[in-house]
Amino acid sequence: MEDQHLRITGSVRIPLREIVVRASRSSGPGGQHANVTASRIEVSFDVRHTHALSAGQRAQVIERLGPVVRAIAQDARSQARNRDLAMERLADRLRQALYVPPSRRATRPTLGSKKRRVEAKGRRAQVKRGRQRPSADD
Repeated sequence: MEDQHLRITGSVRIPLREIVVRASRSSGPGGQHANVTASRIEVSFDVRHTHALSAGQRAQVIERLGPVVRAIAQDARSQARNRDLAMERLADRLRQALYVPPSRRATRPTLGSKKRRVEAKGRRAQVKRGRQRPSADD
């Protein structure tokens, strides 16, 4: 969380003031300690009202994750560690939602692959000819 931003990608950063952090009691490890401390952290990010994403990015995230993205952490005993884990999970979810796979570029078969294909067809044809019933003149 360098300089009050959560880094999602190289060009996308979300101001921490746009992320709502809530603490509650955890059901995770900690024994009696868990009964008295609010170590469970839930972070939520309202995609509709952010200025950190472009209109296209907002539409893409809303389509994939919905208008509000949430992440929860209750793995650790420490509230600070759970906060870091929840922020990392939020960043991962947003990173996956913003990922656009590169478009496929059409390629042509190489000369070698064409040659191998024709040779394989010839071998297969030879195997099948060997399975035929012998003709009367054999």
